[in-house]
Amino acid sequence: MDATIANPRAISGIRSRITTLRGWRQMLAAFVAGGLSALSFAPIFAFPILFLTLPVFVWLIDGSANWRRAFTAGWAFGFGYFFFNLFWIGEAFLVEADKFAWLLPFAVTLLPAGLALFWGLAAAAARVFWCEGIGRVFVFAITLSLAEWLRGHILTGFPWDLVGYALTYPLPLMQSAALFGAYGLTAIALFVFPAPLVALGDSRGPLSLRKIVDAAALAAVPIGLLLAYGLWRLEAPQAFVPDVKLRIVQPSVPQREKWMSEFQRRIFDDHIALSLENPAGEKDSLQGITHLIWPEAAMPFFPLEAPVALDILANILPPGTTLITGALRHDPSPAPGTAAAPDARALNSILVLNERAEPLATYDKINLVPFGEYVPLEAALSKVGIQKLTHGRGSFAVGREPRPLMTIPGLPPTLGLVCYEALFPGNIVQGSQRPGVLMNVTNDGWFGESTGPYQHFHQSRIRAVEEGVPLVRAANNGISSVVDPYGRTLQSLGLNVRGQIDSALPEAISPPLYARLGDWTLALILAAFASAAFRLRKNGR
Repeated sequence: MDATIANPRAISGIRSRITTLRGWRQMLAAFVAGGLSALSFAPIFAFPILFLTLPVFVWLIDGSANWRRAFTAGWAFGFGYFFFNLFWIGEAFLVEADKFAWLLPFAVTLLPAGLALFWGLAAAAARVFWCEGIGRVFVFAITLSLAEWLRGHILTGFPWDLVGYALTYPLPLMQSAALFGAYGLTAIALFVFPAPLVALGDSRGPLSLRKIVDAAALAAVPIGLLLAYGLWRLEAPQAFVPDVKLRIVQPSVPQREKWMSEFQRRIFDDHIALSLENPAGEKDSLQGITHLIWPEAAMPFFPLEAPVALDILANILPPGTTLITGALRHDPSPAPGTAAAPDARALNSILVLNERAEPLATYDKINLVPFGEYVPLEAALSKVGIQKLTHGRGSFAVGREPRPLMTIPGLPPTLGLVCYEALFPGNIVQGSQRPGVLMNVTNDGWFGESTGPYQHFHQSRIRAVEEGVPLVRAANNGISSVVDPYGRTLQSLGLNVRGQIDSALPEAISPPLYARLGDWTLALILAAFASAAFRLRKNGR
């Protein structure tokens, strides 16, 4: 007979109190639990908190008599989760405070409130299919992971801090993204984190060692298997692309100064000066560097329309050195050195220039940031003074889809990603050709010294693991880095650091499971969960 080691009221009593909450008390408990869940992500990575907060979510649904009350509880939990995960968005409205500060309260509340609708609907749907026992945790995981997938796709999508990212730290756990992707890991996380405490809360009679071990196994076994897989995978050797030496420049230009006309020349000259020095601060004039990489919109003007800038670049680039830079350009592109047509579309692009500063390839951003790079319903909203946060009036145009690869001398096929385009699992590679490197240019200077830049970098690393392709990341400010296909950071520059990275380029590896199946991995997990929930419900467990 198992020894009694605890009074069941210790957990079941908490469950009872939570399930009986009503009105503002229920919403407050949900909001606090959701907010604490934000500690799971970069830069804190306190993901064990989810073993406490997600059971609260399940118990709140337990206490909801109908789908309407479940929706309210789910929305409040989601509002806390997104409010504390996305508070850093407010920093962007303070860059030009005289224009945009009045929008800050709306931005930091309305976006979380809108995203929380997905979680409210998931809770309402779960309540419809709710059952007794551990089967309801499968139902919870199914509905909420579907909501997270929809969040990443509806209205251009915003898959920031998917719950599955809690299972991507430390590095051995990150390897599971190669199997399941961030969405598949979300489904797994939404089961393994609430299951142990929910099982103990359901237990009748004294808590015994056997019951505790059985409940703990619901999380320990799957997480242990993911860790074992990750440790095995990290034993693989890493090769490098021959005859490639990258230099990444991170100038850390203050965002307030970025688009002021009086600073344009100084910013351009600063990029040049940093490019001509190695990380030790020694001037080497780019000798031995095959590819120089500048961040998003590095030049605060349209470089193809600035002959003086092109002449300077042609003078500093040695033979055999290619410049890859984030840049604004007009489309259709005029001849270099001539003005664009007045109605030409502005594009946020990656521009590749040879040693003579002649364009070799371009990539134009296709996932634009709402209110950052375009204004939904622009004709109507512009009348009340709402405009995009980035420089210039009017929205950026969308580049060509499916996302094309760039052909760059000396590099494998290169897939360009501008800023938050690196957030979208399963939507990185859109054509039939597989890339050999992910080239991500970004500017996280908008978000100050908040959690935003750290979360952005961590999520970008997951794309390298999912696709089995190295990531080269150049940030104006943020975290610049070279990441191998296993998510290992080979070189990096931290937030607010000015400098350079000189690095070799890791080779891509064979496409992992997620790169081949995409979000079918999520579908398979959800099918298994649905089968388990049905069997448990049928057996009354």
